[in-house]
Amino acid sequence: MTSPLPGDFALTKIGGVTGKLVAAGQALVGDASPVQHAFVYVGDGQVVQAMPGGAELIRLEDASEPVVWSTGHFELTPLRREFIKWTAIGLVGTPYSFLDYASIGLAHFRIRPRWVREFVADTGHMICSQLVDEVYLRAGVHLFDDGRLPGDVTPGDLWKLLHPNRVTSTDRDLRRLARD
Repeated sequence: MTSPLPGDFALTKIGGVTGKLVAAGQALVGDASPVQHAFVYVGDGQVVQAMPGGAELIRLEDASEPVVWSTGHFELTPLRREFIKWTAIGLVGTPYSFLDYASIGLAHFRIRPRWVREFVADTGHMICSQLVDEVYLRAGVHLFDDGRLPGDVTPGDLWKLLHPNRVTSTDRDLRRLARD
């Protein structure tokens, strides 16, 4: 296992019905990947993750087993790592929003009413991948430069960011369907 540094994020699998629902939703919007969850390492063996009860600070050993760490994928100065760490800790307690999943799905189908854009942009609520994107954005690190709104990010998007040259079978299937 890679030894994470404060400010690194991890991508993990989720078991059970929740994991299957997240995976199905990601596949629906073209973000199929082997991961369904993300969290930020804040040092001292602790992570911050968005959960249905709100963002929480927990021990790394109590979190889902990481599939991959972002360690080494981004050049982060010690100061930027500290900023990410404290920003993540500052988001503990932020409410979770299942509606953000619906919003991300609507974005995929190019349905972007103003109220939906404003809802996603409001950082008063977050899913796990939005939390990762938000702490990096606040630290001045733009993970995505494709014109998406802040918060329009799934764990599958983060997976693709760390594995840009990997093409999943779902990606191939979607490309084939688009050609047909």
